[in-house]
Amino acid sequence: MATLFSPVFAACALALAAAVACAPANAATPVVHPKASAVLAAEAAKKPAKAAAKKPSKKTKAAAAAGVTAAAVVAANPLEVDEPDITDTKTTEYACELGNKITIYTNENDAAHIALRWKTRLHRLARIGTTTGALRFENPHYGLIWIGIPSKGILLDSKLNRQLANECKNAEQSAIVATAEPEASKT
Repeated sequence: MATLFSPVFAACALALAAAVACAPANAATPVVHPKASAVLAAEAAKKPAKAAAKKPSKKTKAAAAAGVTAAAVVAANPLEVDEPDITDTKTTEYACELGNKITIYTNENDAAHIALRWKTRLHRLARIGTTTGALRFENPHYGLIWIGIPSKGILLDSKLNRQLANECKNAEQSAIVATAEPEASKT
């Protein structure tokens, strides 16, 4: 038994020594990319002295402790969570397949946002640029995505990866389809 114990002990000691020798010396300290630290330093220099001296909120501390990304912190923006103000807005009603209804409120002074009524809730969505020319608005907090193309609109749920409403058409889009159908049936 003594002969068996010493080779096993020697193998374990060798493995432990190799693990210690291969571990980096600064394994406990996080690795910081030089460009990232330069960008963070530049952003900190842009902020006024009051903002730097301000004590971080509980929400900010919790987000930093959880390792939440900056996009998730932006998603928790109160403007995206609270219901938007729809006074002095233009209203567009959409009738979708399966009897769903969507109402979109737009403001001439703010082309970067819309308010969208889905079911009983009013959501604020921010415009996202596209290369195709489609109108895309998102609310990352609720996971809503509204895509408007000239022929219809689509409401998506990015959290559940599914469509909420499809073939959504306003009165103008429905009129175009209604006038196009009789011509198609004549040929």
